[in-house]
Amino acid sequence: MPLDIIIGAQWGDEGKGRITDLLAQQAHIVARYSGGDNAGHTVAVGHETFKLHLIPSGIVHDGVLCVIGNGTVINPVVFLREIDGLAARGVDVSPARLKISRHAHLITPAHIALDKAAESALGKDAIGTTQRGIGPAYTDKANRTGLRAGLLANPEALGDAVLAHVEAKNEWLVKIHGAEALDGQAIAAEFAHYAQRIAPYLADTSVLLDEALQAGQSVLAEGAQGTLLDIDHGTYPFVTSSSPTAGGALTGLGLGPKVVGKVFGVAKAFSSRVGSGPFVTELQGEAAVRLRGTGANPWDEYGTTTGRPRRVGWLDLVVLRHAVRVNSLTDLVLTKLDILSGLPEIPVCVAYELDGQRLDHFPPEPELLERCQPIYETLPGWQEDVTGVRHLADLPANALNYIAFVAAHTRTAVSMASVGPEREQVAV
Repeated sequence: MPLDIIIGAQWGDEGKGRITDLLAQQAHIVARYSGGDNAGHTVAVGHETFKLHLIPSGIVHDGVLCVIGNGTVINPVVFLREIDGLAARGVDVSPARLKISRHAHLITPAHIALDKAAESALGKDAIGTTQRGIGPAYTDKANRTGLRAGLLANPEALGDAVLAHVEAKNEWLVKIHGAEALDGQAIAAEFAHYAQRIAPYLADTSVLLDEALQAGQSVLAEGAQGTLLDIDHGTYPFVTSSSPTAGGALTGLGLGPKVVGKVFGVAKAFSSRVGSGPFVTELQGEAAVRLRGTGANPWDEYGTTTGRPRRVGWLDLVVLRHAVRVNSLTDLVLTKLDILSGLPEIPVCVAYELDGQRLDHFPPEPELLERCQPIYETLPGWQEDVTGVRHLADLPANALNYIAFVAAHTRTAVSMASVGPEREQVAV
């Protein structure tokens, strides 16, 4: 069986969790390959809503093995809080069902302190990070000074490594940022406590996944964030510190390309993002409230992790064509199609205008993107309620035209569309 990959085709927050939840029903393993608890996946099961940050969405399915791969960064506090919360709700989160790569990297209080200090120092030029230590943890990884999860199986080495790590970070906190030093001994003691609980979850997950695929099992790779937040292919520097694209799925799990089956790109039927950076189709005022919602509903456009109101805009096909190219997307999945119901007309960005010239491809420099203006084509909307539709063919004619327009301009089939927040509200 192949490795299927789920990719965020925009800036993250596209609804990947519920698509993972849907596809996980046929998977043996769901594996998270990048990012940390800066991600937020929301899955609705009946009257219950699960908000997950580190643990793959497949955990709510009995019998599905979940893997946190080597490309991730893990805050032990968040991990333990998440498994305790799930266990309290009757979800099996034992080491038999959940594995952590020994090569994943750990986030410490020093990383979080540095993240907050660095964002504060940037002032109005702040990137808009979640300030959860993600960037500093990946910086240490690239600098070959990081703390790997495998240390949790060696308490003595862990204590020495954490103490040395905090002392080194205190030099930056105190001398560069003017912040207070952290207590290295106390943090080392905390990590020794975490190790007792987390060590049983450790595994060589690359071998585990390879053996599963060789045995004919199906593996679903779950992404975090989105293509436009990729450190290489996103709106740099307003990006995350990892690779949430298809290439990152392979390096983040320790697998090669020959095992890949389908690559699903998940995109909202409009656009949204959290944080700073250029956003060509961004809307303000009443139009933005119409797409975002007021926040009264948990499914409105507010960050799962941060609670921040998301910036919203019309669908941008330049972005989607970029996502198709860098990820080799085989399928597109449109989410929140129901939000567009009731609009008389729906603008869709098909290209950009830059200094009087038309751009059909995403510009490589952010300063160029900042100067781009959207070129829209306006499609007729639909008034019908689509929340009860379960087959794409049963959608209103104008909704089908909208989907066909997206498929034609991206040269990629739209194989699913969500029409509401519940797990069964998907048209296929």
